[in-house]
Amino acid sequence: MADARIRRASVADVPRLTEIYNAYVRDTPITFDIDEWSVERRRTEWFDHYAETGRHQLFVAESAGVVVGYATSSVFRPKAAYDTTVEATIYLAHEATRRGIGRALYAELFGRLRTEDVRRVLAGITLPNDASRALHERFGFTQVAHFTECGRKFDLYWDVVWLEKRMEEA
Repeated sequence: MADARIRRASVADVPRLTEIYNAYVRDTPITFDIDEWSVERRRTEWFDHYAETGRHQLFVAESAGVVVGYATSSVFRPKAAYDTTVEATIYLAHEATRRGIGRALYAELFGRLRTEDVRRVLAGITLPNDASRALHERFGFTQVAHFTECGRKFDLYWDVVWLEKRMEEA
């Protein structure tokens, strides 16, 4: 992973982050979005809610001057009682997988979240996705739910597992 640098995302990264995400929208069941996002929509409806500190953060991995992935901690549900629970998400450009970049992104994200008022981190994974499951388990996530055929994309139904971790285990 020596070839990637982890840093906070900036608004200038939004076009590349949108490109990475839209590849998953178009080509995989990993996200249940069906329609690609515009850069403007991705900035206003997604990027603008992340902050330098606090529970909701966004980090990118940059290799040779190009953003190759990102990790986020986001609102799990909008009700106040859920505030100390966040949902973690990670996406890598396809050419950046299996290089340790996901581990580096999550290490940075969870390291930062240790200083915040976060009790639980949740992650949803569309099955099959052995690489994502292994990454999350490496960081102490355990499966707490398995929903069958809960999403339909590409004319197929997909299962989703939910995993959780206590932040003290980061």
